[in-house]
Amino acid sequence: MTDTSHHPTVAAQLAALPSLPMAELWALWDAHFPRRPAHPNRRYLESRLAYRIQELAYGALPTTIRRMLVDAGAQHSKIKTSTSRSAQPWLMPGTTLVREWDEREYRVTVTPEGLYALDGQVFKSLSAVARHITGTHWSGPKFFGLRERKERTQ
Repeated sequence: MTDTSHHPTVAAQLAALPSLPMAELWALWDAHFPRRPAHPNRRYLESRLAYRIQELAYGALPTTIRRMLVDAGAQHSKIKTSTSRSAQPWLMPGTTLVREWDEREYRVTVTPEGLYALDGQVFKSLSAVARHITGTHWSGPKFFGLRERKERTQ
């Protein structure tokens, strides 16, 4: 039988977080992260530490799941940024945008949630789709021909 008293279970470590003094939370933080957050509060420290403890024990979430969670959080957030989807042209769900790039045709469909689906992947902006296709930064609406290019005056 092995002695597990020095290695508490993941559940025990998570359960202990709310009762730890701040000094111990900071010690744990410093052991798990390279720098401290700019605007910390106890709830933030506990949640990030809980995630990290589980990540080390069970492995990280697959990239596709992380991206899906980030997109869902952005979609349901009450915090809107200047780069939110509201700054993009509004397209009806089901609309399909077609663009040929590098001798390949790409079809992007607007989802009921206002996101953009391409080959089974979902993106939160047309610019993210354009970046995925080209590997460089593009204005998504311009890439898909939704904004006219400014005429050069000579």
